[in-house]
Amino acid sequence: MRGEYVVSTEAAAGLVGCIAERRAGVGDPRALVGELRRALVLVPLVGGGLWTAELGGVRWVCGFTDEAALARFAKARDGGDGRVSGREWEFAEIRGARLLDEVIPALGVPAGVAVNIADPDGSMLFPPVVGIVPDAVAVDADVPGGGRGR
Repeated sequence: MRGEYVVSTEAAAGLVGCIAERRAGVGDPRALVGELRRALVLVPLVGGGLWTAELGGVRWVCGFTDEAALARFAKARDGGDGRVSGREWEFAEIRGARLLDEVIPALGVPAGVAVNIADPDGSMLFPPVVGIVPDAVAVDADVPGGGRGR
């Protein structure tokens, strides 16, 4: 991995805590989105851009709450069987609000944020829907009860 410091912020810890609450079936979904907006997340870089994955017609920007979570992802990608290729992973540190408000709309396709995807018990998806991404790029913006008419 390549980075000059370990990211450990209260906002990232708050995001991890809110994810745990939602996965347990409690907590406020709006608070979870708020924690993502405040958090600094690490996004791997590949080919001069942010690492994304496509699933179900949605492009997912993959973000991680700290270097340990990113390292688990890198290990899984490098070998999948515990082997490490020695590849150096570069990453950008981006505020969640910037991901949601600027990066997602700039992709030009339905897109969301996938947090800590290498952690089966600690991952969370933030899909491209009203209340998470700007209405202009939300896939449900014109759906009754889901968009501008609220």
